[in-house]
Amino acid sequence: MLIDHATIRTADLEGTRRFLEEVLGLTVGPRPDFGFPGYWLYADGQPLFHLIPGRGGPVDRQGETLDHVGLRLDGRDKWADRLSALGIPWSPMELPELGERRLFIRTPGGILLELVFRDPPAGEHTAAGSL
Repeated sequence: MLIDHATIRTADLEGTRRFLEEVLGLTVGPRPDFGFPGYWLYADGQPLFHLIPGRGGPVDRQGETLDHVGLRLDGRDKWADRLSALGIPWSPMELPELGERRLFIRTPGGILLELVFRDPPAGEHTAAGSL
């Protein structure tokens, strides 16, 4: 079983689209005519994120909610450099017992994205912004 896509309901449809295009390199692709605005953002020919308009709000820790989305990528140091060059704050996490390293970023609306890497360390980055 694989996750097919994640839908982000956002008060800033255009800003979230631009962020995901610029930061993650996703591209707008075909989307059925649902009768309301939105975007499907693609990676490698597959729709990964669906964006739809809606009111944002704080996460209610009393009820169930999706906390974050994890994306598996290659080239952790390349991504850290890219995020820093774009001025995107990120926080690292090292999990040597899993052979993984992670970078955490937030969309303009505050959704947490976890970028997961299994590639070996090429060099250590110490300059990270705070989320």
